[in-house]
Amino acid sequence: MFSFERFSTSPALFCDDGRTISYAELSREIQRLSSTMPERCLIFCLCRNSAGSVLGYTTCLNHGLVPLLLAEELDPALLDTLLRVYKPAFLWVPDEKAVRFADMNPRHHVWGYTLLETGYGEGYPLHDDLCLLLTTSGSTGSPKLVRHTRENLRSNIRSIIDYLAITPAERPITTLPMHYTYGLSVLNIHLAVGATIILTEHTVMQKTFWERFKACKATSIAGVPYTYAMLKRLGFFRMDLPSLRSLNQAGGKLPPDLQDEFIAWAEKNGRTFYVMYGQTEASPRMGYLPWENRWFPPEGEPPFHLPGGSFSLIDTNGTVISTPGVIGELIYKGPNVTPGYAECGEDLGHGDERHGVLHTGDMAKFDADGFFTVVGRKKRFLKIFGNRVNLDEIECLLREAFPAIDSACAGVDDLMYVFITDATLGETVKKFLTDKTRLHHSAFRLIPIEAIPQNTSGKTLYQALETYYA
Repeated sequence: MFSFERFSTSPALFCDDGRTISYAELSREIQRLSSTMPERCLIFCLCRNSAGSVLGYTTCLNHGLVPLLLAEELDPALLDTLLRVYKPAFLWVPDEKAVRFADMNPRHHVWGYTLLETGYGEGYPLHDDLCLLLTTSGSTGSPKLVRHTRENLRSNIRSIIDYLAITPAERPITTLPMHYTYGLSVLNIHLAVGATIILTEHTVMQKTFWERFKACKATSIAGVPYTYAMLKRLGFFRMDLPSLRSLNQAGGKLPPDLQDEFIAWAEKNGRTFYVMYGQTEASPRMGYLPWENRWFPPEGEPPFHLPGGSFSLIDTNGTVISTPGVIGELIYKGPNVTPGYAECGEDLGHGDERHGVLHTGDMAKFDADGFFTVVGRKKRFLKIFGNRVNLDEIECLLREAFPAIDSACAGVDDLMYVFITDATLGETVKKFLTDKTRLHHSAFRLIPIEAIPQNTSGKTLYQALETYYA
């Protein structure tokens, strides 16, 4: 998968502890680790942004092993469920996590990670094309996984390298976890060209992150909308970051006003700001806005397809929409579309069930110039008193009107639950919504909440909010 030999003398990883690991050193450790395992088996990797985590992942992809990448802090009950359902041959875990699995046999130890033999035996048959498993975005308790092939990853890597013009001179800093499909994509594209990755477990909210950024001369930041909201709060526009060349955003729609601010800053300061669109099921990126189209439509994010892929829209009857401005479900076709899901061990032996076609579940429209604008999720619409209401649009209105608080919208037909982090604003928010939507006040139920539940990539966990439904 990765050919590191041609980059042998180049630095591959700058680590939080000050170590620099070359591609030659990484290649040697890959060979040592792979020699401790059979060529074809399933391995669970508990990930952190560290050299040991990268080593486990790259060893798997280069030697025919199939990794399931999981958050290091994954709930123990969910991990136990996944172990029971999929029966991996090995675990690759941080040393301090290994003590939890005292009944498993340690096989190898390097760079703060331990390889454990689980004792499950042969496990389930793996399809010849299967090379990677990731959890579905935002999963909180389901063993449902996304199956990836080598061609999925390779095609997406090639496309992203091309349109972002990635070179060996790049030094991205990790702002996203590597078990998250967007964070993993950043890792993949830079390893593929022999760039140097600045590994850090610090967040943009910490002083140590920016010390690492400046000391290692980071050239790019990749973030989700939450990342950019935090950057603004931190005074990013006043920071002196001479090494920074590009900003990349995906993982959800950036509020239009914030989007415009970053675009304007990038243009003024000779940087590039790319907005991208993707899903785990597409390995993950499907579209981007070309940098020459700097100013975005105010109502949404307009993706262009990557080379080799294409978008279309269908209506509720499955008929292709050919008229600009009409909303329908966004369909993507391309070689990066994953073959399907796994919900049990037997599913790991299944082949391609999508045949390169992905029903994204996103609702979108296109304009006369061919720009697609994502307007919301298919399941993020409610029927309220006969009116179709876009919950994502309501959230956008709330962010613009009440920037000092966090909010989220969910609900069932004829009743919208509005979650806010300031109880004193309940009546004010309800009046605002009735005025804006012209819906009766009984359509809204305001629920004060200490914090909006989010996953590690900053996405709202709407399933967790359902516990508040009366």
